[in-house]
Amino acid sequence: MTKYIFVTGGVTSSLGKGIISASLAKLLQSRGLSVAIQKFDPYINIDPGTLNPYEHGECYVTDDGAETDLDLGHYERFLNVPTSQANNITTGRIYQAVINKERAGDYLGKTVQVVPHITDEIKRRVTIIGEKNNYDVVITEIGGTAGDIESLPFLEAIRQMRRDLGSEMCMVIHLTLIPYLKAAKELKTKPTQHSVKELLQQGIQPDILVCRTEHPLSQEIREKISLFCNVDVKSVIEAMDADTIYDVPLLMLKEKLDKTVIKKLKLKANKTPDLEAWKEFLGNLKNPTTEINIALVGKYNELQDAYKSIYEAFIHAGSINECKVNVHPIHSEGLDKATVTDMLSKMDGVLIAPGFGERGISGKLHAIKYIRENKIPFFGICLGMQCAVVEFAKNVLKIKDAASEEVNPKSANPVIHLMPDQVGIKLMGGTMRLGAFDCKLAKGSKVAKSYGKTSISERHRHRYEFNNEYLEQINQAGLKATGLNPQTGLVEVVELEGHPFFIGVQYHPELKSTVENPHPLFVSFVKAAVTAKLGK
Repeated sequence: MTKYIFVTGGVTSSLGKGIISASLAKLLQSRGLSVAIQKFDPYINIDPGTLNPYEHGECYVTDDGAETDLDLGHYERFLNVPTSQANNITTGRIYQAVINKERAGDYLGKTVQVVPHITDEIKRRVTIIGEKNNYDVVITEIGGTAGDIESLPFLEAIRQMRRDLGSEMCMVIHLTLIPYLKAAKELKTKPTQHSVKELLQQGIQPDILVCRTEHPLSQEIREKISLFCNVDVKSVIEAMDADTIYDVPLLMLKEKLDKTVIKKLKLKANKTPDLEAWKEFLGNLKNPTTEINIALVGKYNELQDAYKSIYEAFIHAGSINECKVNVHPIHSEGLDKATVTDMLSKMDGVLIAPGFGERGISGKLHAIKYIRENKIPFFGICLGMQCAVVEFAKNVLKIKDAASEEVNPKSANPVIHLMPDQVGIKLMGGTMRLGAFDCKLAKGSKVAKSYGKTSISERHRHRYEFNNEYLEQINQAGLKATGLNPQTGLVEVVELEGHPFFIGVQYHPELKSTVENPHPLFVSFVKAAVTAKLGK
């Protein structure tokens, strides 16, 4: 039978519940157990698809077209297993499901309440993924912090599940903070005590405490936490700040988090974990033989999480190339004819990031013109690919009013236009071209050589596409469409002839890069940037 682990947070947000959840899952997986992770977010949005990246970081897209929380990216990168719509649930989706049932008369006239109707729906969503796939363990991360009003129904559902299933089937790991006061020169446990009290008020006693800290926890501190928080001392886990998130599984292994979980849940697992591939990845990451500088040109650079998967894909590609990739965020609004040379001339490669809307487009076009003319390795993703097409049409084909309809709806030459199935759509949530679609690559193209095959499937999130009315004209001028959707003819990939590396893709390759399978386009791009640096 599937066993359930809940990961909650306390004291403050952004402690790293997603990384702890993914690290524990990796350790259990490495011991031969089948594991799934899901994220329950307490906000009322149906999904993160309509949230501003400044508000919530990137929107992560799964193969089945779900717009989800960025933590699902961590789950996939650590476990090398794809997630789906079922792995991310919000309060909005829970209430939507209950209200739909009420409207359909499913409750037979009863008064619909938070308890039991909302909590029953939460419990159903928790267990359904385990029941359908027969996982050994399902880890559920609860967003927010203990004490948040919006988290209360989720905590009540956990309390009920613990009561119904028992301690050998269901457990709670609470991630908390042990702050260090410089003036007193000591670690303070009181915030953790208060956080555990918040959970106790909801009827939940944590089984394990994972304590984020900047300094090692002494045995005395561990025993104090154990005494006041009512957990055994071996269940007080130190989570020191790490150089990289990929260190965390090994740090948790050292703290015996996986052994403690296996013992408490009486799981049948392998005695020793198989982490050789993980250790090899970390060894390459920490001992690079070369170093490159990549410009990430985007418009959400103030928040690194807005491009989280891109940053992580560079780490994966850097490791396999034994190369340290220094990513330099450059705001596209700061690029123009006067600044582009100074800001890009020292870079070994440039990635033009995805995004939406008119803001920052001019800067991206200036950057692409400079990259194309100076033969700097270029990688354009989604909007980055569309900007490459617009720039080429403007400056090579001399179509001065060439534009994307997203930027100029009245353009006489919309080389990028609104997809036909998007015309007339008013609802913004979940209505884009979302999820995995097939792509056929041209034999002999750079992109086909990168993948090592000609048939691929990649994830999408966009409303606008290459306008095929201009396909022949652009192809003949040297910007080749080397990847097409076999069903629709949609241009998925363009690459420039006579350039060392100039590839734009309509899809989001960063979403499929993992520790064990770095994405081939990022690997090739990093390799091209290394070659460019050596040639300078």
